[in-house]
Amino acid sequence: MTKTHRIALIPGDGIGTEVVPAARKVLDVVSERHGIELTYTEFDWSCERYLREGAMMPDDGMERLREHDAILLGAVGYPGVPDHVSLWGLLIPIRRSFRQYVNLRPIRVFEGVPSPLRTAAAGEVDFVIVRENVEGEYSQVGGRLYQGFPEEVAIQEAIFTRAGVTRILDYAFDLAARRGGRLTSATKSNGIVHTMPFWDELVAERAIHHPGVTWDQEHIDALAAKFVLQPGRFDVVVGSNLFGDILSDLAAAIAGSIGIAPSANLNPEREFPSMFEPVHGSAPDIAGRGIANPLGTVWSAALMLDHLGHPRAASDITDAIATVLAKGATITPDLGGSATTDELTEALIQAL
Repeated sequence: MTKTHRIALIPGDGIGTEVVPAARKVLDVVSERHGIELTYTEFDWSCERYLREGAMMPDDGMERLREHDAILLGAVGYPGVPDHVSLWGLLIPIRRSFRQYVNLRPIRVFEGVPSPLRTAAAGEVDFVIVRENVEGEYSQVGGRLYQGFPEEVAIQEAIFTRAGVTRILDYAFDLAARRGGRLTSATKSNGIVHTMPFWDELVAERAIHHPGVTWDQEHIDALAAKFVLQPGRFDVVVGSNLFGDILSDLAAAIAGSIGIAPSANLNPEREFPSMFEPVHGSAPDIAGRGIANPLGTVWSAALMLDHLGHPRAASDITDAIATVLAKGATITPDLGGSATTDELTEALIQAL
């Protein structure tokens, strides 16, 4: 009997309202081919809702999302609404309430999308960044004193727990074991004297339980340089919340376009729904013009299908992306073409 997967759609702001419908069209085609049944519930939670009603989502928003198997998000951000309002009003509560402690960001150089680096060739750069997603440097612990006075102070605490670090490291080591068998840990223990040595100690501890994986560690500044100089050497890279955030955007740029970069916010135990979203923002400068690149959202939808237990369907989508990009005839302006969002979506469907 075919299981029905309940998908919550949150298009959000700007081009999010254009790329989520595109991804849904692709999902519908590949789902029909593979006998997958998806049902959708769309929510208008966004910065525009915040401006209208004073909140990014309703008070019972988390309870309503809890009823779904996965969440597909477009983009959040709107002129006049500070980023910390949009993030802490929607994205971060979802990630933390649903224990989505893994942020997964695959990086791949496709044929037809030239990297700005001459050393990053298609087929040679294919790695995954595993970012700790719910604690670390992005904690809510801290505050401000003496606001408005010359001695004003801002304090932000980084929170690293043994449980939180251990689970993200185990996920990364397991993923490396299924891929190329290599893991790189991002650290800065030569400058951050408490949390990063703690992180390094736990990496060494967990490595003992994954003898088939070769691992090393790199200080974050040197690692950023090596991403640029030797992008083909990496397989799985694991980092704290802040380090993983920065490295994943750098890596997306190395791959040629942040517009095609996907991400997954995973609750590996599946006690709660996981959330899938493109890395790009809401791009208000091109919103409404019909030229947004849907590939980041489509690839995120493929990650969603894989998480839901449909790896062949997910591979069909990524194969279609590779085919369309390699042909280069139907690509959006951010990739150097002139196609519209709808035209690129139709090309993906034809490739499927």
